[in-house]
Amino acid sequence: MYAEAALNRQELLDVLRHLNPETRAQLRALAHQKRLRMYGTKVYLRGLIEFSNICKQNCLYCGLRSANRSLERYRLTPEEITDCCREGYELGYRTFVLQSGEDDWYTADKLVRLVSGIKRRFPDTAVTLSIGERDDETYARLYAAGADRFLLRHETASPRLYRELHPTMSFENRRDRLHALQRIGYQVGAGFMVGLPGQTAEDLARDLLYLKRLDPDMVGIGPFLPHHATPLKDYPAGTLEATLDMIALTRLLLPAALIPATTAMGTAHPYGREMALKAGANVVMPNLSPLTVRPKYALYDNKICMGDESAQCRFCLERRITSVGLEVDMGRGDSLKSLSGAI
Repeated sequence: MYAEAALNRQELLDVLRHLNPETRAQLRALAHQKRLRMYGTKVYLRGLIEFSNICKQNCLYCGLRSANRSLERYRLTPEEITDCCREGYELGYRTFVLQSGEDDWYTADKLVRLVSGIKRRFPDTAVTLSIGERDDETYARLYAAGADRFLLRHETASPRLYRELHPTMSFENRRDRLHALQRIGYQVGAGFMVGLPGQTAEDLARDLLYLKRLDPDMVGIGPFLPHHATPLKDYPAGTLEATLDMIALTRLLLPAALIPATTAMGTAHPYGREMALKAGANVVMPNLSPLTVRPKYALYDNKICMGDESAQCRFCLERRITSVGLEVDMGRGDSLKSLSGAI
């Protein structure tokens, strides 16, 4: 696997079913070696701006789900989002991740003006969008306006599990949207949760095999963490150990991918992000959102970093990164796949 970056379904199942402390340590060490070979010691920082917690979808695991009537909703204006970018630019960020629920107030025209304005003011930056499912025309217009990357987690590669958890969405359409983004030319990010209620080893093997076929530029992986205002509130969280296993396997199967050490990892364990970095991850996304709205973007309970100023958040993470022998890179941090002209 290390040399060929490939395993078949049965081989993946054998690995997943026979993990123990010794084999887990070996797996993470191999993944860390692979990321060092591909990307060196660099960890790329992205400035995250959570600009709207309004969402028309009703996913069973998400605190932003439309059926959650207890959540105080908010929506940043385009001017407020641009101000967050300005602050981030002054702190050294050269990638901004604009993330929201599926909020139709942000029409294609509004998003195009927003993206083109950011690229005009900060031409040496990359803009990543994470705004859910839109039609081909909207994706194409945003790409033409200057959006470089698009994050759209596939969530799960199990049709059964996807349909159980996403009553307002379609398994087939989710995959179609990812393929559309690739056709248009985006650097594309997919990803999934580990420990979802009802998830099996076979489901996780499906996730890895799907990612291998899709060959995205980025892969976001985090543990399932319950939210008190969802139907899954009483289910146990996904484990840190299992999530680290999937990060390491993803690094070995997709050596050129950018893999974030997610905030969910830091929520699951005080040193969860450091552990993810040592298991093959190489991206961290500090929060640039205004302090007043951060607690309202609650995908799950007990989310960390709600009260840190943007500068505090950046330098705290820089200390964490250097503590595990790695170094911060504030540049655009494009994927090796995109730099090789594969897209």
